[in-house]
Amino acid sequence: MQDKVKERIIRVLLTERQPLSKYKVAKLANASFGWTHEFLSQLEKLKLVDKTKVTNTKGLIGYWLSFHKKPKYREYMVQKPLDALKKTKLDYAITTYYAENIVQHFLFPSRLDIYIKKEDLEEWHKALMKEGLYGKGNVRLLINGAGPMYNSQKIQGLKIVSLPQLILDLKAESGPCEEAAEMLIKKLKENVR
Repeated sequence: MQDKVKERIIRVLLTERQPLSKYKVAKLANASFGWTHEFLSQLEKLKLVDKTKVTNTKGLIGYWLSFHKKPKYREYMVQKPLDALKKTKLDYAITTYYAENIVQHFLFPSRLDIYIKKEDLEEWHKALMKEGLYGKGNVRLLINGAGPMYNSQKIQGLKIVSLPQLILDLKAESGPCEEAAEMLIKKLKENVR
């Protein structure tokens, strides 16, 4: 099974609040019904879901993390990165340090990680070059497509990834980010159906 499709299905399961049919999960995850049905059966055998209801939030996130691959990225040094974001009309979603700081205020926002669509990379490069320099810095463009942007939300005028995506990304960072992720899992459990 393809990992990207698995990620989309898990993202839907952890993000959607209303009860879902297997068909609806497939549709929202942009996956075939047969493939979705097979994968949900695997998750049931692992005792992570019951049909489409998440029964083990932390376990499902751990399973997701077991095959998740960090996206390719480009780095920039930008003096006021949030100002640059507020100017853009391009699609994006913030994750890790800045997103966690906006949602929970636990981590110092030392780096701005931004999910972007691959097809927008050159436009983002031009926009960030107007604001700063290319190379190791405080801004990372995470080139991954629209998947991680699923169900992103606007908070304080900025698009933030969904809570499950944020938790996954923080766990992938490890260190203090893992502690922040554990705190957010408690919040997620309250929101999952």
